[in-house]
Amino acid sequence: MGPITTFIFLIVAGILAGMVSTIASMASLVSYPALLIAGAPPVIANITNTSALIFTGIGSTLSSLEEMKGHWKEVTKYSFFTVTGALVGSLLLLKFPGEVFEKLVPFFVIFSAAMLLLSGSKKSFNLSGQQHSAIKSVGAYFGLFFAGIYTGYFGAAAGVLMLIFLTYISEASFVAVNAMKNILGSLGNLVALIVFIFGSHIDWNMTIPLAIGLFIGGYLGQKTVKHLSPKVVRWTTAALSLVLAGYLFKSAYF
Repeated sequence: MGPITTFIFLIVAGILAGMVSTIASMASLVSYPALLIAGAPPVIANITNTSALIFTGIGSTLSSLEEMKGHWKEVTKYSFFTVTGALVGSLLLLKFPGEVFEKLVPFFVIFSAAMLLLSGSKKSFNLSGQQHSAIKSVGAYFGLFFAGIYTGYFGAAAGVLMLIFLTYISEASFVAVNAMKNILGSLGNLVALIVFIFGSHIDWNMTIPLAIGLFIGGYLGQKTVKHLSPKVVRWTTAALSLVLAGYLFKSAYF
């Protein structure tokens, strides 16, 4: 691809990824392969993707300000766990890059697809009416910490993990919880970006157009989610992710 074609391609990919993120919390299953197609090596593609994903959260947050009224203190409490986890995850990526990351990615993508399909199960999220034990609540907070680690290291499906744990520990409506998930994901990606700026290389020529698309997609996705079929998006994305996992597995092991 030429520079202009790559720029336009990544904007379009970013818009699609931002919209998928709003519906299924799976932006990376669109944006990460797009960066590979554009010519970025796996580790650099992951770092660039994480950097750009901040703007999905910004776009979706701006369109969720009404739903977030009265929940800013709550999301601040949760952010401690996800931000700390993201710091650990991003440092792990810098410590174990290259071949180690390439061999793990296919399994991350398969895990992401499984979590994506799980997100369609009402049983996974319909927990607010249950009586919470202290031990399970503590476990949910550790879950947010783990989701933060995963955000900093790879990211795909981290939003689904956050959604599951947030729905368990928060009494807010699902719409508000989804908005909190977007904010936490964006903060986790911001921490990872700061680590990557000082510890690695970010391809800004790819980050900027992808970020523009993710911002637009994140904003539009929140507005158009009522008119789309989450089930169709989930299954389509999951099927494509398995194809991607197969390709990445072949590249890493053969």
